[in-house]
Amino acid sequence: MTQTEWAADSRAAGQVVVATYDTYAEAERAVDHLSDNGFPVERTAIAGRGLSLVEQVTGRLTMWRAAAHGAVSGALLGALFAWLFGFFNWVTPLISLLLLIVYGAGFGALAGGLFGMAGHALTGGRRDFSSVSAMQADRYQIMVDAASADEALRLLDEGGIAGRA
Repeated sequence: MTQTEWAADSRAAGQVVVATYDTYAEAERAVDHLSDNGFPVERTAIAGRGLSLVEQVTGRLTMWRAAAHGAVSGALLGALFAWLFGFFNWVTPLISLLLLIVYGAGFGALAGGLFGMAGHALTGGRRDFSSVSAMQADRYQIMVDAASADEALRLLDEGGIAGRA
């Protein structure tokens, strides 16, 4: 659903904007204040407007770093599968559960490291960095049912947290 469709759905549901804040924390605090004062928050929405995708680069990604990330993931996955096999006795219990987990983690680390290196090599150097993506909004609007808007405005004003309308 696009932002325009969502706004149209909200208006069709009879919701109006009672306050606008610069940060999500401020909007969250306002809704919490409404809830603490007995306002029916079931029909309240926090809408982020002016959305943008921000990708924060966290570091350089080398062949060895990709291998290390793959090895850690593989070791955890290998240990989990080995634990399951040992726990449910899916293999002949000739070895102890702990040794089975160690073997699983070792094999998983080896396979994960190789897959990590291969995956990095296949990119051909086009993306030699790691990053984390997040959506950010320019502003956050508190929307409530039109019938309850006056009460919400009053409570926010009394609490000293009335945002710009």
